[in-house]
Amino acid sequence: MREDRQTGGTRVLVVSEEVGEALAARRPVVALESTIIAHGLPRPRNFQVAVELEEAVRAEGAVPATVAVLDGRPHVGLGKEQSERIANEDGIRKLGHRDLPLAVASGASGATTVSATALLASLAGVRVFATGGLGGVHREWTVSQDESADLALLASTRITVVCAGVKSILDVPATLQRLETLGVAVAGYGTDRFPGFYLADSGHPVDWTLDTPEQVADVMRAQDALRLPPSALVVARPVPEDEQLDPELHARVLGEALRACEAAGVSGQAVTPFLLDHLVRHTDGASLRANLAAVRGNVRLAGRVAAAWTGG
Repeated sequence: MREDRQTGGTRVLVVSEEVGEALAARRPVVALESTIIAHGLPRPRNFQVAVELEEAVRAEGAVPATVAVLDGRPHVGLGKEQSERIANEDGIRKLGHRDLPLAVASGASGATTVSATALLASLAGVRVFATGGLGGVHREWTVSQDESADLALLASTRITVVCAGVKSILDVPATLQRLETLGVAVAGYGTDRFPGFYLADSGHPVDWTLDTPEQVADVMRAQDALRLPPSALVVARPVPEDEQLDPELHARVLGEALRACEAAGVSGQAVTPFLLDHLVRHTDGASLRANLAAVRGNVRLAGRVAAAWTGG
């Protein structure tokens, strides 16, 4: 492993040798989050998916850089044993970017969310990141003031995020408005509709459409050429319609989940996992299958975008 980035004389960020060599040689690299491994899937399926996603990146000619914190050390690029720890070890925390200094100082181990993954990947010099769905503005925001840390972090971090839009359990139009306010560029990939994570179409439009990895790379270069304040580019790729969750089933079960959440008095960070778990259980796993279909496609596209970015 190669160690980089010093703070107060203590080396903090650990970049794997493979990732470090690829970055130095300007070969394509794709960052991957680790919460899907630790918290998004049951064992042992979670580790199988972790391996599968890294292999999908390699199939596109890019190097995978799964991000996590182990024993207080942020890692960009994991080996097999490290991935197995994230998948199987009890007590792995869920870390947003605000949690990173606390995890480092206390020697904790944790899986990184979108915000923490994007930040650590950017610090390591990785420009492309693939995930499932972004966080966003929660329903009834006027009551709870609940908004994902993903949005503000993306507003201050130069990284391209290939995703399936935002999680459909959120307030999608409010999230799009918030991204606009924060100055985060959003484009649909091959569509003028904003995807809804499990759904190919959230019901809301996007202003810009990109159709090829080369077009995405051109936007990334334009971001740099304009010398704009650092912010992300969100490339929203819809899950194929034949792999999405049935929209009628989604609407019915989500309504039930929201009512169950309110009845149980669930609030704050517990809302998202409650709703997602309800969807998995009450769609007989169909939501999970749609989730994985979206992630797989996003990872493959991110590999092609990274290749276009480094090869241009």
